[in-house]
Amino acid sequence: MSKVLLREYYALCEGGVCQDLLTEVEKRDIKENNAMYLTGLMQHCDVQNGNGRVYPQKTLMREVKTYQKLVKEKRALGELDHPDDSVINLRNASHMVTNLWADGPKIMGTVKVLNTPSGGILRSLVESGCQLGISSRGLGSVRESTQGTMVEDDFQLICFDFVSEPSTPNAFMNLQEGKNYEEPNIFTKADRINRALNNILGN
Repeated sequence: MSKVLLREYYALCEGGVCQDLLTEVEKRDIKENNAMYLTGLMQHCDVQNGNGRVYPQKTLMREVKTYQKLVKEKRALGELDHPDDSVINLRNASHMVTNLWADGPKIMGTVKVLNTPSGGILRSLVESGCQLGISSRGLGSVRESTQGTMVEDDFQLICFDFVSEPSTPNAFMNLQEGKNYEEPNIFTKADRINRALNNILGN
């Protein structure tokens, strides 16, 4: 079964920041360095989302554990809008995920807006009060079931991008799903081993 590019949208907290989700270090960075952090819901397990897809908790939690390694190594970058491929282009990077954790079935996170051209656009949009959301980008196959479109166990979380909320229901269903994608090159051999271990430990 071929993998397709899967994108899912979630709204941020009001104003882009849930104050109680920020650490003291992040609050100090905001105060001393005029840094910008955005927080909120990043993904959700075992519920049908706006695109009609369901991410099983076991699969999503494995990917969160794998992604936390990228977060720790400060490689968890994302872009403004979703590109049409599985590659994260550094020249388009606008933010970096600094924290990602599970709160029951919810995946919560904090991202830092980068001092890059795209990061500057993101900051300006937030400061202007634009409605933005965080959207996961990943590769995986899906199957239809009575619960909805189930994301299979081969799902790989690539990154989280910032997007505007679609005005049309299921607007993100135009995913060029006829196109096959290979595993993105952001994952090193150590990352792939880490994912395999998380999969084994999850079982």
